[in-house]
Amino acid sequence: MANSVVDGHDHVFLGEGHERNERRTWMVIGLCSVMMVAEIVGGLLFGSIALVADGLHMSTHASALLLAALAYNYARRHANDERFSFGTGKLGDLAGFSSAIVLAMIALLIGYEAITRFIYPVPIHFDEAIPIAALGLIVNVASVLLLSGGDHDHGHSHGHSHGRAHADHDAHNEHQHAHGKTQRDNNMRGAIIHVLADAAVSVLAIVGLSLGRLFSWNWMDPVAGLCGAVVIATWSYGLVRDTGTILLDMTPDRTMAARMRAMIETDGDRLTDFHLWRLGPGHLGAILSVATQRPRGPDYYRLLLRRFHSLSHVTVQVQQQ
Repeated sequence: MANSVVDGHDHVFLGEGHERNERRTWMVIGLCSVMMVAEIVGGLLFGSIALVADGLHMSTHASALLLAALAYNYARRHANDERFSFGTGKLGDLAGFSSAIVLAMIALLIGYEAITRFIYPVPIHFDEAIPIAALGLIVNVASVLLLSGGDHDHGHSHGHSHGRAHADHDAHNEHQHAHGKTQRDNNMRGAIIHVLADAAVSVLAIVGLSLGRLFSWNWMDPVAGLCGAVVIATWSYGLVRDTGTILLDMTPDRTMAARMRAMIETDGDRLTDFHLWRLGPGHLGAILSVATQRPRGPDYYRLLLRRFHSLSHVTVQVQQQ
């Protein structure tokens, strides 16, 4: 005979500071859009492929931020929409995955243009291009500061009474272990990493243009553009990897899953089915089917799992043997 229970709650699995992050994202979109136009126009006027590369990267950055902002907005407005079985917490990951695909295409375009400049060099107006690249770097640094807002991942202390002192200690340790992985907002994380990558491309553009001006190494400009393409491609790969695993419901923390299994099976019970996946920033879902010879119901196992603070949706089925 089997019985099961699902913990009662709503299905709003948005991250902490969701609305605050949405506002910050819109502000940075405006800032970067202005700089994007200046860099692309300046690069075309002054013949710098590195500067154009930086401007194109800035455009992808602005596009990615726009996707992030729209994802924040849509997820917030539809958080209670019953059509979404497990809420809208993954909208940010979907936006990040989409922007990563676009970034990969832009990286290929910049790489192609840089190689073309090796074969067919063009004159470069270094004195005009370098200040624009420097301004782009300043904008990127300002964007990082605005997006981060001084926030950092940190642990929270919670008091819980489990009847024994070591249970409190274990609960705190489980929370500390899972906090960084489950609390991470990949929408905002992707935006910040994107800006940092853009800053790196700006630095490369400044270095390439400066060396070209000082030593008449015009080839340094396309080298800088090629390096920028590699930076963008690397960032794109990382974002595809991180968001793709979430969209495919891969187990987000194998160590946590092993600890949950060990906790359930410590008294001779057996997990016959177990699923752990991410619902949104700071929220995990779990489905467990437990075979036991003891007179235990689903609430017993849900109580055991309370020490895992990131579990927001837990379904337990008990099979009496």
